[in-house]
Amino acid sequence: MKELKKPLFFFLIISLVIGSFYSGGLAGEKWNQDDPLTDEWNMVDLLIARPIGIVAGIVGTGIFILSLPFTIPTNSVEKAANLFIERPFKFSFVREFPDDNM
Repeated sequence: MKELKKPLFFFLIISLVIGSFYSGGLAGEKWNQDDPLTDEWNMVDLLIARPIGIVAGIVGTGIFILSLPFTIPTNSVEKAANLFIERPFKFSFVREFPDDNM
């Protein structure tokens, strides 16, 4: 077993070094802006994710109104408004299109 430790360790080190050379090129190819897959994700964002965000904001407004009896005594109305109303509507309306995080 001791005879195999040194060659195995050497092989792992060499493979890690060689793999690090290729990882930058593969990442650059994957996130190329001219990629048709990026266009498809942009359409999913525009046609599915943003309308879901609008619906979440509307439903969140109703939940916020229902939670007011519990949030007023604890002085957490602003936190609840941020969670249920602001964040979904910011997701839908304020975020740039196309989103750079895709």
